[in-house]
Order: sequence, then C-alpha cells, then structure tokens
Amino acid sequence: MPKVTINGQELDYSPGQTILQVANAVPGQGAAVPQYCYHDGLSIVASCRICLAEVWAPNPRKNNELEYLGKLLPTCQTTCTDGMVVYTDSPKSIANQKSVMEYLLINHPLDCPVCDQAGECSLQDYSYEYGRGVSRFEETKVKQPKKDLGPHVYLYADRCIMCTRCVRFTREVTGTAELMVEGRGNTGQIDVFPGVALDNELSANVIDLCPVGALLDKDFLFTQRVWFLKETPSIDGTTAGGDNISIHHNEGIIYRLKPRTNMEVNKWWISDEVRYGYKFVHDEKRLRSPVVVRFGKRTECDFGRAYNEIAKALRSSSTPSSGTGLQPVSSRLLLMASPMLSCEDAFLLARAAMAFDKNPIFAVGPIPIHGKDKTFPGGYTIHAEKAPNARGVRRVLEALAREHHVSDGKVRSFEEIEGWLNSPDAKQIGAAILTGNYPSEWVTEDFVRALGLGTPNASERGFGSARPFTILIDTLPNRLTELADVVLPSASWTEKAGTFENAKGMLQAFEQAIAVIDGAKSEGQIALDLFAEATTGSQSDAQVHNAAETRRMMADRSQGGASSLGVFLTDVRTPAVSVKQEADMEVVEL
Repeated sequence: MPKVTINGQELDYSPGQTILQVANAVPGQGAAVPQYCYHDGLSIVASCRICLAEVWAPNPRKNNELEYLGKLLPTCQTTCTDGMVVYTDSPKSIANQKSVMEYLLINHPLDCPVCDQAGECSLQDYSYEYGRGVSRFEETKVKQPKKDLGPHVYLYADRCIMCTRCVRFTREVTGTAELMVEGRGNTGQIDVFPGVALDNELSANVIDLCPVGALLDKDFLFTQRVWFLKETPSIDGTTAGGDNISIHHNEGIIYRLKPRTNMEVNKWWISDEVRYGYKFVHDEKRLRSPVVVRFGKRTECDFGRAYNEIAKALRSSSTPSSGTGLQPVSSRLLLMASPMLSCEDAFLLARAAMAFDKNPIFAVGPIPIHGKDKTFPGGYTIHAEKAPNARGVRRVLEALAREHHVSDGKVRSFEEIEGWLNSPDAKQIGAAILTGNYPSEWVTEDFVRALGLGTPNASERGFGSARPFTILIDTLPNRLTELADVVLPSASWTEKAGTFENAKGMLQAFEQAIAVIDGAKSEGQIALDLFAEATTGSQSDAQVHNAAETRRMMADRSQGGASSLGVFLTDVRTPAVSVKQEADMEVVEL
C-alpha cells in the first residue's frame, strides 16, 4: 500500500484520502492534527486554518527527491501521495497554530467556568496544547448576542469561532438550510433566516457538531458538569432505527443522549425524537411496587407475594405433568411480549410461560406506527415504526414455537389477538401475561373489552366466559394497571442490558446504564423468578439475569438445527471498546 509519513510515523492510506483523514484514523498514536471546521460527514471548506502543516512530497523530475511544497497546506484538503512527509510539529506549523489560536481567542469571552462546554471543549484543549501562555490583545472585545434558534438550541454567538459546521449540516444533511453566516469580519455571526426557526427533526445535532460552547442544548443547559457524567454505550429504545447512542448519566439520573458513530445505521447523527426520548425513564408516575387484588381491593406487596399469587392462579387450572413445568387441562396461557422488550426478555418470558403451560399462546404486543419513514439528503432515516425490537421479539417467539411445537406453531400480532379474543376459541384462555414498557399509553379500549376486563359481568365479555387471570408487567400506569389481577413494575431499556433487532434486521447489544428504579425489576429477572417458582416452587432458586448468559442459552437451544437463535451467539454486534484516554500532563507520585 502507498504510505505517508506524519510527524515521523509511517502510515498506510487509501488513494483519495486526505492527510487529516489518515491522521484521524490513528488517534493517540502521534499523528494527531488539530482541527475545527473539518467533519467526516460534511463538505471540506478549510476555513479554520489550524490544521495547516508543512508538507514535503517526492518530485519525479528530481528522482523522487523530497521537496517542500512552498507553503503550509491545509491537511483537511490535501490528498496524500506516496512517499509524502508531513510535519504538524515543525517550527512553521507550530507558529501557525499559535497564531490561529490567538486570533480565535481575541473576541472570545473568558467564561469557561460558566460554559456548558467546559470539559469537552476543543478550544480549551487546543488553547492549552497549541496556544500561547498569555494574551497580547488589549482592545475591547466585540460582544455578540445570545440567540434562541429553535425549540432545542441556544446560540451564544460571542463564543462562536465560525467553523460553519452547523451551517453545512443544515444544508447538506437535513436539506432545510435554516442557518446562515451573516456579516463579515469580526462582526460575522451565525443566524437563522428571518421567520425560520431551527426546527427540523435533526436540529439538535448541531450541538454535537459545535467544537466550542456556542451552540447549547436547552434541555442540558446548566444541569451537570460533564466531568461528573458517566458514559454507557446503548441502542435507541424508542424507534425501529437501532441508532447507536451514548447515555450520559450520574448517580442514577440520565442527563442527555449523544450519538455514537455507526456508518451502517445512523452514521454520526440521531433524531431529536431519539435524543429526548428517554424522559419517561424518570417519570414521577413510574410503577414502583407490585400490586395484587386481595378481597376485591388492590394492594401493594412485595415480589414474593405477587409471585405466589401468580403461581397459585396458574396452577388452579392445571395439573402437574411428569418432569418440570405444568400440563394444562382445560385452559391455556397467553403471553403477549411487547416490541419494547429485549430479545433476552422475550426468550425468558416465553420459557417461563412454557414452564406453567406446555402449549401457551404467543403474541407480539402493539407496534406503534406514526406517519411514514423519512430519509434526509445526508442519508439518515427517521423510521415511522416506534418500537425498537418488534423483529427481535418475533424472531425469538417464532423460534421457540417451532422448536417446541407450541402456540399452534405461530406467533400472533396484536391485531390478530384482538380479533381472536372475540372468537369462541378464546374460551380456552385461563390466564394472560401482558407486557408493556411503552413510553406512552398503549392499551386500547377494544383490547380491554376483548380480554373481558372492566365489564360488570362475564356475559358482556368478548369470549363469553369468566375473565382470564391477568398479569401485567409494565413501567407506567395505564388502563390495565387498574384492571389486571397482578401488576409487576418493570425496567426501561436504560436500566438493563440486552439486544435489539432494528428495521434492517441487525442485532445490536446494549449495556445497562443506570440501576433499576427502586421497587422494580427487569422483565428478564421477573421471568427467571417465575420460572423458578414454576419448576422448583422456590423463588430462592432463581438465577440472576445476565444478558450475555441468556444469549448463550438461546444459542444452545438452536444446536438441534430447528431454531434460528444461534445468531445470538454469532451475529450480535456489541459496542466497541472505547480507547483509554491518557492524561495530557505527567503525573508524579508525591
């Protein structure tokens, strides 16, 4: 392969790559180049000038003797040639870096202590690494205004360094072009066109793009210092896109979501819907305690008592079979797994259902659809499907239905279940395990009526028989939380680890970011507890839920060849391990 040498480090490159792109491919290995205006997802304008470097290239007219190209060149625009030698640490390059930093800081306010970007600001980092130790500017700074650009973004214009990343984003990625550069020289500033707010579906990405503290998130403003935040890799748990995100949290509270780069899924971006879709996790109305119906009244209790009530009710219409589990006599168990659950949750719940009933009925919960898919000029797609794992849940349930010859060999949709519950065949349902975990109301009036809940007598119920014993596993209150026989509080996707399958059929693992809210458990742990209750009669025998172990268990089930669950051992994509950051100054032991 052709090679280029940057600051003494010889690197391979592909034809067409610029010097900066090659340097960025090996971060932390001596080839780093300072940069402000460059971004992999935007056009190259070479306006900030801090990446200028001294470049030497072979001259074929002089037997490929290295020859200085005469002036400092922008590494973001200069394509590599074989044998090229680049210096960003030469006296000329260093003098340019110091001059650029001095120029950028001339009118920049000294408000780092109150700036939200402090701690993750390129201007701070480069000022320390490439700037001067003192300022020679004695004149009055130009003061620019603070602007409200739209529903999510503030602009502190006096902090702006005019890298124009945000302007290029609205023109090249969203195609909405709300932002522009207004004015010239030291009076130039970013602004919106008159009467046009920054209000597209991807608007908050300009906050991530801004290398300084000019564009700020209204939702995150003055809430937390970034050096207190912990970062956990995750997957979007509110839509079918499977966007790669980082959850930034501290002491059990989520403060913001940021995009993780994945060129096959969301590239560098996330939608505002994804970015702010975590709010229900900290909803004050979250379910925090199991509830059972005792003597006609709804009573809070602990999980142990709730499990006892469930086991007692499920066993009342079944007789023990040989081996583990229970053999149904005249009634069947309905399991409706929500598309908001992880694949591991769905698998464990199905296994628990089969422990109580050898032939349960499997169904996938309602899949919210809002509008149509929308693809932007930059390639990012907002999916109309607002469930992260409808395909993964169906994959798991269908595999188990085929392998164990249960659920009549098929998995029903929510619409099919609504219609089926109103048919004579539904008389055989003696109990139902329903799961929600939606960020908003999901229970329809027709579904409540079809289940026979909320009606004064059995004759008005859809299937014409006694109502089934209903177990609801959910996070937020809804119609069913006031009607179900047992309610078990569950965890959001940020409070557990697991796997989602997105709209492209890609299986992606995510990690637990924060602890499960007090009084709740993940669906996977609830399923393991119920499985222990069904098989051994002792909740103390329940395993502790571990997503990786569950995936191995799922793959083991496929070794007979009948199941498609082997992909959970071979095809699940896990978050890349982040590069360990080194301190930029020597640490000595005292």
